[in-house]
Amino acid sequence: MEQFRFAQKAFIVNEGKLLLVKKSADDPFHPNEWEVPGGRMEFGEKLDEHIKREVKEEVGLDIVPGEPFAMWTWILEKKDNNGEVNKSQIVAVGSRCEAINLNIDESGRMEDDFLADTAWVPINKVLEYKLIPDIVPAMKKFVERYTEK
Repeated sequence: MEQFRFAQKAFIVNEGKLLLVKKSADDPFHPNEWEVPGGRMEFGEKLDEHIKREVKEEVGLDIVPGEPFAMWTWILEKKDNNGEVNKSQIVAVGSRCEAINLNIDESGRMEDDFLADTAWVPINKVLEYKLIPDIVPAMKKFVERYTEK
């Protein structure tokens, strides 16, 4: 089966630092790699509701969604219980977002988020982290655009 999904990623900035989330060691696709909060949209969601929900679930923050600055895509392949390969193509949009509160709360995470850690990282240092490969071009664009000069 092949399906198409839409995702949003929140590039949340506070005092020159970007919030990163680390995938857990048991993540089936990107163990121990870093990215930003966000995920796939559910049918019927509005854009702002979607990114706010994802961020609240993953890191417990309330945000103000900002302007999109990057788009990218990737394909995930996963075998189902019958051994058949299911393919999902995900198109993602990255937006710079502002946090309303700064109290990280991981209690709303879903088991299939596979998140292990969070870190506020100086924007000029994020490319030194082991990032999920598909997010690297968007991260480079973000760093170039938002690093204070």
